[in-house]
Amino acid sequence: MCYHISIPEWTAIDALLDNAIRNDEWNEYYEHLSAFQFAKVPVLTLENPDKLQAFQWGLIPRWCRDEKESKEIAAMTLNAKSETVFEKPSFKNSMMQKRCLVFVDGFYEWRDYKKKKYPYFIRLKHQKVFALGGLYESWVNQSTGEIIHSCSIVTTEANALMKQIHNTKMRMPLIFPKDKMREWIFPGMTKGQIVEMMQPLPEGLLEADTISRLVTSRTEDSNVPEVKNNFSYEELPELEGE
Repeated sequence: MCYHISIPEWTAIDALLDNAIRNDEWNEYYEHLSAFQFAKVPVLTLENPDKLQAFQWGLIPRWCRDEKESKEIAAMTLNAKSETVFEKPSFKNSMMQKRCLVFVDGFYEWRDYKKKKYPYFIRLKHQKVFALGGLYESWVNQSTGEIIHSCSIVTTEANALMKQIHNTKMRMPLIFPKDKMREWIFPGMTKGQIVEMMQPLPEGLLEADTISRLVTSRTEDSNVPEVKNNFSYEELPELEGE
């Protein structure tokens, strides 16, 4: 799955997007962001493809009845599985007309080896900032009138590298390099075209390094640059192909 990401400063995202219009009221960035913080993440949407916006991570369907239900569902919609996304009630209404791009400079995943978990930071080899495929929705809190824009990150079957790292679930986020990303938010795509896009990233485009367990520390702040520093584990075999 994809529950831990790194979000660069918006100036880096602006450069990737050739200075798209952005929301100047929000300028957060994260060295490490857990999905369960339900924070806002930077997105481009199908409906507004030239304006960088900030949407809450954890999709709230428009049919949610109240705030309690919205929080419960958001905790279950942080990811959208590509194989079932057209079937799930929370996602099926968004797939055709509400796709988005979520911008990151990497993500974190854990490798299971001899009943221990080892963290990795994974990034695109030749592109600092890249896009993850997502879905979004807008929900109105009937009690307060507040409109909450929220999103989910689509996941696919893992490619060969990610099968070695995420070797229990064997999943990875849907990743788009710069030359492919805007196709995901192109209007008028058929269901077949969307399904065809939801494929694992081809081999050779990602690189991964082991990092320290600071990323999962309960006593230290993991939202610091040092969280990405390479850290070696002598007992851990190297990944094949590295």
